[in-house]
Amino acid sequence: MNEIGSSIRRPRRLPPLLSLRAFEAAAAHLSFQRAALELSVTPSAISHQVRALEDTLGRPLFRRLTRQLALTPAGERLFDDLRAGFDALEAGVERLRQPSASQAVTLTTNTAFAARWVLPRMVAFRKACPGIELRLHASDTLVDLALGGADIAVRSGSGNWPGLVSRELMPERYAPLCSPMLGLKRAADLPKHQLIHCDWQPGAAAPALWPRWFKEAGIAPPRGRSMKAAGLSFSDETHAILAALAGHGVALLSLTLAAEELRSGALVQPFGPALDTGSYFLAVAAGHEGEPAVRAVWEWIASQAAEG
Repeated sequence: MNEIGSSIRRPRRLPPLLSLRAFEAAAAHLSFQRAALELSVTPSAISHQVRALEDTLGRPLFRRLTRQLALTPAGERLFDDLRAGFDALEAGVERLRQPSASQAVTLTTNTAFAARWVLPRMVAFRKACPGIELRLHASDTLVDLALGGADIAVRSGSGNWPGLVSRELMPERYAPLCSPMLGLKRAADLPKHQLIHCDWQPGAAAPALWPRWFKEAGIAPPRGRSMKAAGLSFSDETHAILAALAGHGVALLSLTLAAEELRSGALVQPFGPALDTGSYFLAVAAGHEGEPAVRAVWEWIASQAAEG
């Protein structure tokens, strides 16, 4: 027989839910006062509910020490079971709160950031936001968010864009990076190595270009042919990273986008200085920042950036 439709189901023999919630909170904090803060009641109310639960069960759940609580063996068993049960209840309610149909959010960013920062985190995104379909628009051409070309953007620059609400994610700095196989240690030896160049968008406020780096480092640039003609040049920073990994030369690369290679030792930063090129920002068209799916993506990207 289907139990849901049965009229003879045995009633559950449970103590009052208020007593169970009060005990679970007090056991988690080992404090009636902190449990009261969690449940927005008074400490005496927590104490009363716990005492009523102990009377119902016929055994003590806490040892009440001087200014301290400790669980009895029975209290420990009940706390473990209640915590698992409340966790399951919370998860079930949260699933109901999520939209039943997948919501699509389009994120636009440049090709290097999409490949090097967003894509490696997509598994984590699907776990964090299972009800949202994240569509990635990777292009070095800016999308007009106000016209609906995308819902949310990660851009580098100053963050001062009319009509957009923005939030700084992380500062962006570029430094000379290379494979350790080059054995490069001193900035004075840099002119002996091939330089790897990346194109920057016209109008970039502070592009990380080799002439700027040599000037800030106080080192004379290589003589003869132009620096760009004498080295390798790429339109995509991802390709410049691959060239540096292969040992083809020294590249001015983003410390953010090459973070994994730096952690693993596949690339090294033999010396400075690092060039400040602004920051990465989250941006959304004004008036759309409160949309639930957009906000969820916004908060997830911000949390990932904060973790480094």
